[in-house]
Amino acid sequence: MAGRTGTFVYGIVPADVEPTEDAVGVGDPPGEVTAVVHGELAALVSEVELEQPLGRPVDLTVYQELLDATAAVAPVVPVRFGTVVTGPDAVHDLLDAHRDRFRTALEEFEGRTQYTVRGRFQEAELIGAVLAENPAAAQLAEQVRGRPEAASREQRIRLGEIISQAVELRREAETRELVDVLGPVTVTSTVRPPGHELDALHVAFLVDADRVDEFVSVAEEFAGQRRELVRMRLLGPLAPYDFVDAHHLAG
Repeated sequence: MAGRTGTFVYGIVPADVEPTEDAVGVGDPPGEVTAVVHGELAALVSEVELEQPLGRPVDLTVYQELLDATAAVAPVVPVRFGTVVTGPDAVHDLLDAHRDRFRTALEEFEGRTQYTVRGRFQEAELIGAVLAENPAAAQLAEQVRGRPEAASREQRIRLGEIISQAVELRREAETRELVDVLGPVTVTSTVRPPGHELDALHVAFLVDADRVDEFVSVAEEFAGQRRELVRMRLLGPLAPYDFVDAHHLAG
């Protein structure tokens, strides 16, 4: 006996956008991606079995790949990962209830895409810079060098606090400078919280399609100036995950 099924919703798009023939959805086996059209809007969806757990890394990858590929050719409003409704009728209700907000968001994202810049401090270089700039930290480092951890616990704690504060200040400075440098070639940006103690920066940018080359060039120049201290990655083009989602609009 077949299990109960639901409709997994990926994102909201204009009504004339259709998934490609090779588009695959979440689940095992992968669901077929279709578009539920309602007036000027459509939702990209696939059928899933409700008893099947979602949230595997492969499911998140499939979700992101579908939305990123869609964003490369058309505006899309992402729907939060894991959103499952009872069926097509519920999708029509969603599109009808929030038609104006979805339409406005799609107009905002027309011809725009997200890029994300992430950077992580090189630990050895960072600590070396902190010790060079802070005599008190350098003195503490000398006091704990070669001594047993138990015997130098107080100094190690203090040194750790100094380094932690220095990382936070440098993170704020690096993030502020990145936003200042890339601001003139972007529409807007949003700063994401660090996910690791050595994260130097994590910022999402919304970029006009006709300025992408300029944006990438400026970002690469910024990264090159910090290569010895910060390892940076540029991710994109992406769907505009960090700027709005359907749940936010519906809320």
